[in-house]
Amino acid sequence: MSTTPEHDQKIARLTFASVYPHYVKKVETKGRTIHELHEVIEWLTGFDVKKLQELIDEKVTFEEFFDRATLNPNAELITGLICGYRIEEIKTPLTKKARYLDKLIDELAKGKKMEKILRGNS
Repeated sequence: MSTTPEHDQKIARLTFASVYPHYVKKVETKGRTIHELHEVIEWLTGFDVKKLQELIDEKVTFEEFFDRATLNPNAELITGLICGYRIEEIKTPLTKKARYLDKLIDELAKGKKMEKILRGNS
């Protein structure tokens, strides 16, 4: 299933600050910690807690968020279905990166071991 240009634009315009509380709630509801959430985000993007807070305060869009990120070279190992899309088939780079993050957070919430979530290199 391919994403539509409208879908891709919607993701690009979303602010990270508007979605971040949902990430926190999702993982904490499932018994995981905010520290683990930050570890997953840092693994994917290179953003430590301080930088993450700056980006939240700045209300950056997902487009800006991922433009500033240094994506982990092992991010391409993130595969599977998320939000009805097979990650490895997504063509738009920004949408693919956003779905990488969604998939990692989903795996965290589902209780997957951190070593597996971080693709073997925590």
